[in-house]
Amino acid sequence: MPAPQDGPLLDDAAGRLIRPYTVINGRTRPSATLDLLSLIMATGSEPRAHLGPEHTEALALCEEPMSVAEIAALLRLPAVVTKVLLCDLVDCGAVTAHAPAFHDLPTDRSLLEAVLDGLRRQL
Repeated sequence: MPAPQDGPLLDDAAGRLIRPYTVINGRTRPSATLDLLSLIMATGSEPRAHLGPEHTEALALCEEPMSVAEIAALLRLPAVVTKVLLCDLVDCGAVTAHAPAFHDLPTDRSLLEAVLDGLRRQL
């Protein structure tokens, strides 16, 4: 069997060696509300619970603030699986999660209309 080329959970010939939902013990709901743009950052504290290799890999990505979507892409896991993993890390104190700052700002309709017009011109 060839050595994994993309990390310990992937094999070039076989693909993913472990099913994504096995990684999170079949759980389908995160313990906290995270959206794809939530920013995750490591706290620097030792986790207060045992972490699996997927948790360790996710934690290593969070040295600088990174969105849930970016982490999911880099881990090559579905977003919901990544959210459950990240919530485990939040629950054990290894990372913090923050909603993006623009959630507090009202939507600027004129800006959205200008973006829509620009997209229509491109199509």
